[in-house]
Amino acid sequence: MAVLEKLSSAEAIALEDKHGAHNYHPLPVVLSRGEGVYVWDVEGKKYYDFLSAYSAVNQGHCHPRIVGAMMQQAQTLTLTSRAFYNDKLGVYEQYITNYFGFDKVLPMNTGAEAVETALKLCRKWAYEKKGINENEAQIIVCENNFHGRTTTIISFSNDENARKNFGPYTAGFIKIAYDDIDALEKAITSSPNIAGFLVEPIQGEAGVYVPAEGYLAKAKELCEKHNVLFIADEVQTGVARTGKLLAVHHENVQPDILILGKALSGGAYPVSAVLANDSIMNVIKPGQHGSTFGGNPVAAAVAIEALEVVKDEQLAENSECLGKIFRQELANYIATSSIATLVRGKGLLNAVVINDAEESDTAWNICMKLAENGLLAKPTHGNIIRFAPPLVMNEEQLRDCISIIISTLKQFEK
Repeated sequence: MAVLEKLSSAEAIALEDKHGAHNYHPLPVVLSRGEGVYVWDVEGKKYYDFLSAYSAVNQGHCHPRIVGAMMQQAQTLTLTSRAFYNDKLGVYEQYITNYFGFDKVLPMNTGAEAVETALKLCRKWAYEKKGINENEAQIIVCENNFHGRTTTIISFSNDENARKNFGPYTAGFIKIAYDDIDALEKAITSSPNIAGFLVEPIQGEAGVYVPAEGYLAKAKELCEKHNVLFIADEVQTGVARTGKLLAVHHENVQPDILILGKALSGGAYPVSAVLANDSIMNVIKPGQHGSTFGGNPVAAAVAIEALEVVKDEQLAENSECLGKIFRQELANYIATSSIATLVRGKGLLNAVVINDAEESDTAWNICMKLAENGLLAKPTHGNIIRFAPPLVMNEEQLRDCISIIISTLKQFEK
């Protein structure tokens, strides 16, 4: 087969199956083009995208301003490594720290890299600032978390599929129940070696679990009281996805360490970041952490433009407004449904729970039928379907999508 020969969906899937590692289980749709809230497969069928590359494409597919910034910088200077300065990184660092209200940023590439960076930063701060004995720091995490799949992160994961046969695991983590302030207080006061609390403001991969109102604010208060760093993983929930710039802003919380990724580039380029104030970030010295590509000129240009788009197009406000419509309309349907039990979420990060066992294939089959009907979504945890369209969606498009979702669910009513 010629390299430039156009592939059918079946041929493309067969190539991945033969030559690629089987570390994902995609819906059998082969996409070749995207624009705004839409994607097209290789046969030309058009779909609404209701996953947004796990919230990386908040600004919509191939946003012309973001693509333009990327192309312009890619034609000028792509990579210097951090062995030298470049004329884009400092500008980006000033921009993003002002944007989110921190003194400093440590730029990385992927969300998992950023989480690993935050964990290292927290531990180093614990030894050099809090006075915990070296190698004794502990970080509190939540059950059913998803922070990535690196060796350290799977060490405190509940997902046996990600954990089994990947040990030995990294020590130094205490797992507690999510959305349980008493459990957090008990863990924090259990030892003088607690360095940080790593939490997702909404647990996305777990099924879009939204904590009780006040949980995040109370957690931050506890952390402040006991000199423990509050670390917010906003890789999926950040950059306007939940109706605020950050999900923690729903409770007026400013994290000690903020982790960003995904939509930080609008899905155009791998860009992640860890933000903190000088009292924390200054423990990192030359040679102690880094990345050849972290903070490269293309990433800097892309991230600035991606964040400008969020601000200029008022994507947080749009997400807040459309999210309320989505949940209300789905809740109205679910009130008399036998196939769906509830809808939950914030902004345009939402999930519908399907009335079947977690190990069933009902949610998968519903997603297959949704694809037939022109809308792409994906199950998480077996019986939960996550719905997260690009934030550039308008109300007319959203209502069309709601109609597709409800009509599809009705085909599965028992």
